[in-house]
Amino acid sequence: MDKETESKVQLWKENVTEPDLKAELEELIASGDEEKLNDAFYRDLSFGTAGLRGTLGVGTNRMNVYVVAQATQGVADYLNAHYDKPSLALARDSRLKGEDFQKVAAGVLAANGIHVYVYPRIEPVPTLSFAVRYLHTSAGIVLTASHNPAQYNGYKVYNDNGGQIANEAADEISASIEKTPVFGGAKMMDFEEGLKKGLIEWTPEEVLDSYLEAVQKVSVPGFKAPEGYKVVYTPLNGTGMECVTRMLKSIGVNDVEVVPEQKDPDGNFPTCTYPNPEFRSALELALKLADKVKPNLVVATDPDADRMGTAIPHNGEYVLLSGNEMGVLLMDWLIKMAIDRGEDPKRKVAVSTIVSSVMPDALARDYGFEMRRVLTGFKYIGDQIDQLKAEGEEDRFLMGFEESYGYLVGTHARDKDAIVATEMCVEMAAYYAEKGMDLYEAMEELYKKYGYYLNGTVNSMFPGESGAKRMAQIMDGLRNDPLKEIAGYKVTGMTDFATAPEMPRVSGLQKEAPQNLPAANVIEYRLEDDNKVIFRPSGTEPKVKAYLFAKGATRAEAEAVRDKLQEAAEGILK
Repeated sequence: MDKETESKVQLWKENVTEPDLKAELEELIASGDEEKLNDAFYRDLSFGTAGLRGTLGVGTNRMNVYVVAQATQGVADYLNAHYDKPSLALARDSRLKGEDFQKVAAGVLAANGIHVYVYPRIEPVPTLSFAVRYLHTSAGIVLTASHNPAQYNGYKVYNDNGGQIANEAADEISASIEKTPVFGGAKMMDFEEGLKKGLIEWTPEEVLDSYLEAVQKVSVPGFKAPEGYKVVYTPLNGTGMECVTRMLKSIGVNDVEVVPEQKDPDGNFPTCTYPNPEFRSALELALKLADKVKPNLVVATDPDADRMGTAIPHNGEYVLLSGNEMGVLLMDWLIKMAIDRGEDPKRKVAVSTIVSSVMPDALARDYGFEMRRVLTGFKYIGDQIDQLKAEGEEDRFLMGFEESYGYLVGTHARDKDAIVATEMCVEMAAYYAEKGMDLYEAMEELYKKYGYYLNGTVNSMFPGESGAKRMAQIMDGLRNDPLKEIAGYKVTGMTDFATAPEMPRVSGLQKEAPQNLPAANVIEYRLEDDNKVIFRPSGTEPKVKAYLFAKGATRAEAEAVRDKLQEAAEGILK
């Protein structure tokens, strides 16, 4: 350990009073494991536009009550500098320490004179985005680590329009955090005292009721699920149970089988080490239940219920659709529904990210709607809704999606929403069932029409201080010494998003003016035959991702290309 890390360890040894953290620190020191101590203290947990996210434990590079208090003081300073009478909506998911962090955050905000609305129980992320808008608060905070393993928790900050904060706000909050000592730097008020003084208030039930009403308004007019329609659902021990079951009932799905082992909130996630509905392993119990009860659809939401995964009964098996496939299916179905209602498809705007499937571009050229691309992060999709609203054209928004199973239909929130996604998926599945097709078959029809656009990802983990340096080296190498070919495919073009490039819009109606994207540490390599690979470090985990884009005339052809790209990307990130 260097001297700075040693001094941090000593400071924490002298000041930590939380019994579990104190015991953990004493055990770390007694073990003499300098690598573990260094990892816990070598840096402060970074605050960015995604807020904070890290493993639970003692140290400046961990999620704990002291780091949460310090971060919240930074948020409080920002709000008091920009609002006369600031207020904030606060929520949490089922993560370990979530309730402790919620009380600490609320206490710090109250001590700074900020009125705080606190959801009285765990609720999905989109309900927090909605609450900010409904209650007209200055900001929002949700304590969540999304779909990460149980040892993680996190802290996401939202702006006054219900979207995640912009870079400028994050930088200002981060600067304030850096000035705030981790011990004694944050103003503090006991949670119960804040309630008595009226500075802390439980979020009224009408907010959640109004959120669910807004979700139901997105439903296809007059839709009621067919008699006997059955759904197997798992909230993966997270927050989705209340909202999903209430929403399904509102659209006539009365037969909902919930996976009993994953029904109740539990931050230990005892049945699923990685509660991510992208992976079949997370759906194992749901699929076992489905084998018994034979549902029309299997649905899973991640712990904070902003991502949704599905399994489709098909020829006696259960087929999982990717996030890209579900996004494309929803986009195609929603534009068909708009046309059926007599709306002009050329007025519609769909939004996705630069790392999501390019197949929507083919749909846009066919139907004539406008397809916009934004940086990774759903806040950028929310920004597009705000732009449309500012132009008086909010009704043009068709949907937004990202490849990592996040979808938004409607403009009630500015973040991805697994509740409305589940609603749309059920209605879309029922629509195709009337035509004698399941969703897998519906996707195959789109592939046959537009071509097989297949995607994949390669994730390379780089933990600790040495890992952070290696990640930087990889990105610098890809940027400063560009590749000439990948997997035998010649590089035909490269975009370094650190230069804040212009992004063209796809539209069948007319050539739209390009969008100006913010700078980002992302590098795109375009390859011959309409293939490409994008490299991007994760903003919340110590890893670099390679996003693979393969196209073929048949599934087998596209899969072969994707396999070659995967092998090459794994070698590049080794």
